Amino acid sequence: MSNSKALIQTIDLHKTYKTEAVETPALNGVSIELHVGEFTAVAGPSGSGKSTLLHLLGGLDRPTSGEIFLEGVALSGLSKDQLARLRMTNIGFVFQAYNLIPVLTVLENTAFVLELQGVVRAERIKRARKILAELGIEQYADQYPSRISGGEQQRVAVARAVVAEPSIVLADEPTANLDTATSHELIDLMRRLNEEKGATFLFATHDSRLLDRVSRLITIVDGLITEDEKKHDPSAE
Repeated sequence: MSNSKALIQTIDLHKTYKTEAVETPALNGVSIELHVGEFTAVAGPSGSGKSTLLHLLGGLDRPTSGEIFLEGVALSGLSKDQLARLRMTNIGFVFQAYNLIPVLTVLENTAFVLELQGVVRAERIKRARKILAELGIEQYADQYPSRISGGEQQRVAVARAVVAEPSIVLADEPTANLDTATSHELIDLMRRLNEEKGATFLFATHDSRLLDRVSRLITIVDGLITEDEKKHDPSAE
């Protein structure tokens, strides 16, 4: 479910982590294009560079060299504040550890990014309740994260990531802490958002349950892309 528009483009992306005595290369020249509406995974063993790639694409870190374009905008030319604004408006994040705010309810967590964007309270509550209902967790709106299961928390994380309708959702090992049944439910949920709303997803994962459902699989080993495969469309099965 993609078109030809390049949503994200990277050119010869390198990232090296440095300490006082050691330099550790994480990416060694990654050039990719991601398109609107894609449901893509970056796979590879631990330490291969897949999480680093997501962090760079999301503007959470800067590359050592190379360039990233998001909808034609070069991230290298943005200030720290501009990057923060870009993340708030254009990028949704789903993390393995959920990263929900414990003192906020499910509804408040979901609406938080809208609050940061300056959306008025009535509108952000309306939009948050709508996405919670679409994801089947509206009944937990007034609960705190500690009172719901891990699978439910991850659904809240997905709701928070998509409520502002960002250009792309970056998900780092989103199913790693979930049992098989809950993982399948979450993957079905994200796939439905992709198909029905055109939400663009990029996953960093080594979970075969998720890899079996993506439409494009990029394999990265030792910071290099070793394979970029267009797969069958799982939604057609």
